[in-house]
Amino acid sequence: SHASIADRITGLCMVDIVDAQGLKCPLPLLKAKQALKPLSAGEQLIVQATDGASKRDFKVFAEHFGHELVCSEHNNVITFTFTKNC
Repeated sequence: SHASIADRITGLCMVDIVDAQGLKCPLPLLKAKQALKPLSAGEQLIVQATDGASKRDFKVFAEHFGHELVCSEHNNVITFTFTKNC
């Protein structure tokens, strides 16, 4: 599975990847919420999205729930990396 490959690459903890490219708000956030639920504290979720509104939505979501969020953008694809809080 893609998660086990990502896990071997990072060598740290479980990583899950969600491809939300082409989806419009609020779908990227809904997919992220669903994928974060089963993760344990310290595990990471990477979400790739193309909807610019996701930046605001993801920032507010991460602040509200205390998740760490790192965001980068390349070729109109925004990559959000969440580290789940307890």
